[in-house]
Amino acid sequence: MSMMQANLFFKLSEKEILKSFLHTLLFAFISFPLHAETLTGQIIGISDGDTATLLTSAHQPVKIRLGQIDAPEKAQAFGEKSKQSLSELIYGKNVSVEVETKDKYGRTVGKILVGNLDANLEQVKRGMAWFYVQYGHDMAYRDAESKAKASRLGLWSDISPTAPWDWRHGTKADGTKSLETSSVLSTSTSGSSFSCGSKRYCKEMSSCEEAKFYLQHCGVQTIDGDRDGVPCEKLCR
Repeated sequence: MSMMQANLFFKLSEKEILKSFLHTLLFAFISFPLHAETLTGQIIGISDGDTATLLTSAHQPVKIRLGQIDAPEKAQAFGEKSKQSLSELIYGKNVSVEVETKDKYGRTVGKILVGNLDANLEQVKRGMAWFYVQYGHDMAYRDAESKAKASRLGLWSDISPTAPWDWRHGTKADGTKSLETSSVLSTSTSGSSFSCGSKRYCKEMSSCEEAKFYLQHCGVQTIDGDRDGVPCEKLCR
């Protein structure tokens, strides 16, 4: 082999090594999502089974939506139990939050860690939340859901639990409309009756009572943008 051929061979080898390295690096970026930011502080509020308020070390309150999971809404079966479960896990505790993104409501989406305990994953393990298929990427969450379901833990003790994303659209697990969206229910406070109709926005509500009815009985989440359980802030302040 001539000197020129040898130099060409080594140059080609270097290119192949570099190419292989770049492919490996790219795979690492894809396989392990980077966390742009980590927040630390104390949990000072629990809204429901997948939403909490963090008081950061800079004394700023931040609404945290637990990523990759979806807990029952408060008006659903196990809604309150899911909230209580999350409270037991994180309320009043010092935590770190691995930030993933922000949702359309402006909430910080991420993983809440109490020491080495993944609170998001623990909610799924306890049967207090679903693996959020649409936004999930960690198969450990899917496996945890399968185990909780097989053991009939928490919400899985129901024969056919309705996923919150279906409930928000008024659909039961079997595809039929839920009772809340097909029945005419009365409000005990005013003596008047409301029924689940086509209203979806606060501007269509005539009163705070009607807004609460639509949120609690019809599953209309568009009137509770920050998902704090209080609809139409201007009407219900």
